[in-house]
Order: sequence, then C-alpha cells, then structure tokens
Amino acid sequence: MTSRRGILRIDLRLWLLAALTMLALARAAAAADQPFSKWFRYGADVELAWDVRGDPANPLQVVIRSKDAKDSAPAYRILVLYPRASSAYDTEITRILRVFDDKEVNAEFTIINFEIKDDAGKAAIRYAENNKFNLIYTMGSESTAWIYDNYFGGALPVVSVCSKDPVQLGQMKDYEHGSGTNFAYTSLNVQVEVQLSYLMDMAPDLKNLAILVDSKNVSAVKTQAEPIADAARKGGIQPIMAAVQDPKRAREELAQIVPNVIRTMRKSDPDLSKSVFLITGSTSVFGEIATINKYADRVPVVSMIPEIVTTGSDTALLGIGVSFESNAQLAAIYGIDILSGKAKVGDLKVGVVSPPDIAISFLKARQIGKRIPFHFFEGASSVYDVNGRAVRTPVRAAEAKN
Repeated sequence: MTSRRGILRIDLRLWLLAALTMLALARAAAAADQPFSKWFRYGADVELAWDVRGDPANPLQVVIRSKDAKDSAPAYRILVLYPRASSAYDTEITRILRVFDDKEVNAEFTIINFEIKDDAGKAAIRYAENNKFNLIYTMGSESTAWIYDNYFGGALPVVSVCSKDPVQLGQMKDYEHGSGTNFAYTSLNVQVEVQLSYLMDMAPDLKNLAILVDSKNVSAVKTQAEPIADAARKGGIQPIMAAVQDPKRAREELAQIVPNVIRTMRKSDPDLSKSVFLITGSTSVFGEIATINKYADRVPVVSMIPEIVTTGSDTALLGIGVSFESNAQLAAIYGIDILSGKAKVGDLKVGVVSPPDIAISFLKARQIGKRIPFHFFEGASSVYDVNGRAVRTPVRAAEAKN
C-alpha cells in the first residue's frame, strides 16, 4: 500500500513537472511572438545567460546582451550578419553565445538579417563602424562571400562562421598562412581525400557515389560536390551528380532524383552493395533526409553534415564532416582571441577541424544490413543504438581545452 508520504512525493513531482512544462511552453510562446522569430532561433538555455531583444519596428534585427552586464557597458560590440533563416545558423549562434558566456566575455551581439541585399548589408556595416563595433561575424557562405566582395580590407575584423572552404572558393590563397587582411576564416569542409578515405573504408569495393546537392548552392557545389566527384573519378569510382534545381521543390525533385539514381547504380552494381549516397551541406537537401531514405533502397546514405545523423529513422547512416557545433566553437575562440588582442585577425590560418566529427546510426545500419568498421565507432562523437537512441553525444571537451 502506498503511504501518504509517498503520495505527497508523487504529487509534488507531478506538480513540479507540470510547472516546468508550463514554463517551457511559456518561453516557447514568448519566443514565437518575437518579431524576429521567422528567421532567428536559438537554444533554450541561451536565455539563462543572455537577454534577447527584438524590435517590432525592425524585425530583421536582434540585440543580445549578457544578463551579467546589465549595469555596465559591454566591453565588446559584435555584429553578426545573417543572409536568411537556417537551422544550421540556430546551432552556430547558440554555441557561440555559450562559449562567450563560459569565457565570461562581456559582449553585446547585434544580429542583422540583410537578406543578401547590398543596401541592407552596407547599412549594417556603416552602423557597426559608426557605433564603434569591435568585430563582425559572417553567418553562412552567402554572407561571407558578400562581405568578401564588399568589405575586404575594411576597418573592422571579420570572422566567418558556418561557411564553406575559403581556399576552394578563392577567398584565401592557402591553409598555411593568414589572410594578411581584416579577414579570418573557419571552414565547414573536411579535406576531400579524408572524406573519400572514410567512404572507401566503409565500402572498399565502392563503384558508385551519388552526390546529392542543391545546384543553386554555389559554395556546396564548388567546395564539396565537384571536388569529391573529381576525386572519386580519379579513384575509379563513378560519380553521379544528383542535383536539385529548385530548392523550394526539393522534396518533389528528390522523390524523382533518388529512384533515377538507383536505376543508374544497378547497371554496374545490381545488388546495390557497392554504392553510396553522399549528402552535401545544402540545407534544402539535408532537410529532406526522410525523403532520401524513402527512396534510397538499401544504399547507405552518408552526410557531410554530422547533425543529419540523429535519433529515430529519419537519419543518415553516417555523418563524416565538421559539425556546426565544432565550427562555431572554433569561430567563437577566433573571435575572443582577436577581441582580447591574443591574436591578429590577419595572422590566423583557416580554422579547420581535424579529425572530422563522426556520427553513426546503428538503427539505420540494421535496417539496411550494413556493417560499420570498428574504428568508426572508436572515433565517433555521436552514436545512436539499434533502437535509434543516443548512447554517445558530443561532450564539451573542446571548451575544456580552451
């Protein structure tokens, strides 16, 4: 028989759970009411340390200030240029804010969505210069390319975030030297040779590599799709460029593209045991992982974006690349080092995460009958078991090192 004390404990727990649920719902509702909610989102814990404010008169701007700095002026003012909404940017800005908070850096962030419009971008830069900002973060390859064309050699230091490889895009000469200018870069890319070596470890007799990419995503095409296609071809592997033409119709297009690719694969690989789908860092493509899986048959789906490996069935088998978390961690440290005077922006080499982040779904492996090499498991930062549950997730080791 349950005692009265036991009943009271149960009631208290239920009350606490209900209160926490109501608080979470209230915060979610408040965030949804913010004028910037259509393009700017962040992790739930951000508001514990940061005050996030929008302006109904200017829904494309957000100001974020440390709650610990309410009674003092921020030591540093930082502009973050967004080109549009993206779940990748949500992850990146959340991590940057966490690192700045952990490092106890007194800063104020002004995030502006300039929608890749020249007038809006130039106005944002003038605003930053006139108000004595200390640093600019460019969020995404589109923002980085725009500011490279419009602010190269400018007065304020610039650090790229969530951007593709600057060397392959012609923004940097090499990986061994800094830019010598007001730019410092981080890269979302893993070297092509490294990416291909992992694929060959997984499928030693690989014959077909289908590369899923958004044809409108120039940075993904130039730095991911085309380089790995060239490397595959040189290695005797048939690359199949499977490109979405209209990102707004990605789901409909992929429902046709993937079955067509399967038919092509079967010509040289009848049982599909020597073929792989590779997803590039194209939001319109990796956002349709469920559609890709639906038509991929038993062909392994591997992503250059580790975050596409997740709980449940709507996941890639493997993720081999640079996670948004790792990239943001590095970009945050670059920014802090520049602000503190520890590093000069022009001296910083391209920030490349090595070795790559690896994520594995054993649920997906079981579904398609694929064995995963043990050394993948040893080096994986994220592992999901045969039931799709997370059994290993990234720890904040990088923060401890810094």
